[in-house]
Amino acid sequence: MTFSYTNSAYPIREDITQAYQAFWHKLARPGAWWSGAQRIAIAAEVRNAVECQYCQVRKSALSPYTTPGKHKKGNLLSDTAVDAAHMIITDQGRITQAFIDKAALQGLSNEHYVELTGIVVAVFSIDEFNRALGIPVEPLPQPVAGAPSHYRPANLSTDTGFVPMVSVDGAVGNERGLWPTGRSANVVRALTLVPDALRDWFNLASAQYLSLEGMSNLVRDDNRSINRMQMELIAGRVSAINECFY
Repeated sequence: MTFSYTNSAYPIREDITQAYQAFWHKLARPGAWWSGAQRIAIAAEVRNAVECQYCQVRKSALSPYTTPGKHKKGNLLSDTAVDAAHMIITDQGRITQAFIDKAALQGLSNEHYVELTGIVVAVFSIDEFNRALGIPVEPLPQPVAGAPSHYRPANLSTDTGFVPMVSVDGAVGNERGLWPTGRSANVVRALTLVPDALRDWFNLASAQYLSLEGMSNLVRDDNRSINRMQMELIAGRVSAINECFY
């Protein structure tokens, strides 16, 4: 069974295990713009980026775009896709509109980029959870055959951000339910060009942090060991260390 924490030195809530298992199940299957094999390859690049010497050299350089070198990488993805995955892990604060536009010209469409981003963020957060517990990262699943759906939401806007997003009033039809609280925010809209990427993020964030509905509780959730103020202190400190752009 995947994500068995029976040997962990700390008790792990069942909803965390279930959320990780559910994401691993989806990771192996075709998405909107990537095949199952490609999605697994993106997940593998998350782990390559952590150990990529070129990424470390580039991060310390004045500009990440002029530093010569090669990433530690697999063979299934394009160099552009690999570069994007590694940048999100190691140097996300210097991703610009120009970077996204250049990637699109090189074959990494906005849709591909958003789905890739969703995978990278999810896998990295799960891997870091295991690393924090001092246990190995979970083996990646075997890909499931099939073609991507190429689904693209109808109600998109380019009012802010680097990529199109579902408009504030556009969560209707297939996108109904993307704003669980009835309100939106740019941090929620960021992945909506690929709605399933946002849904996957919701499922993980609800277990690892809080659901959107739960964020209205500013005191304490009985299912959490620390109160909301303590949670936000930790979240703020992590964001500062990671130089969170948002």
